[in-house]
Amino acid sequence: RKLEQAEVCPAQEYIDLANKPQEFAEIVKFPLPKGSLEGYLFPDTYDLPPLMGAREVIKRQLKAFETKVVPVIPKGQDATRLLTVASMVELEVAKDFERPKVAGVIENRLRIGMPLQIDATVLYALQEWKVLGPGEVRRVESPYNTYLNNGLPPGPIGSPGLKSVEAALAPESHDFLFYVALPDRTHLFSTTYDQHRANINKRKAALREAR
Repeated sequence: RKLEQAEVCPAQEYIDLANKPQEFAEIVKFPLPKGSLEGYLFPDTYDLPPLMGAREVIKRQLKAFETKVVPVIPKGQDATRLLTVASMVELEVAKDFERPKVAGVIENRLRIGMPLQIDATVLYALQEWKVLGPGEVRRVESPYNTYLNNGLPPGPIGSPGLKSVEAALAPESHDFLFYVALPDRTHLFSTTYDQHRANINKRKAALREAR
């Protein structure tokens, strides 16, 4: 929508091309996913003139990914898995210093078979960004809904920045399984559900104080 508003290209043209990775296989030196370029469209500051067209925008994003992300991915690393974790970290965390800690929570839950229960995956399934209503997370039927499905979603839910990729590559080692956001956009972390409930009450108190 931002590209369309700036008259760079129509939104639908960009979306359609982003779902055809095979059309860009020849311009990069790394393997592209088959179904969608989600996760590979590197978020950065770009100088995009009007009427540039979606194809050239995507080329620039893929080239930026090749320059900035590909060099930090170890050889043999599963790029789709890495970018999927990194994309959740990107949308869940506002402060860079917390990204490795949240990546650690994701890996801890995956290791013990605990559902990830990340709201951002539900919003991706809905294809809209909003505040989820009571119980809504369990009514959205989609393989991307990590409340209803164990394990990782089928692929990235956005294109992560470099800090989130680095966090997914080196998640912090700890025992935390839960976190809750505070008004200052930092998080409280806990290892048990009882501790998590106590942190939720702290969040509510902080929100009341902020108001």
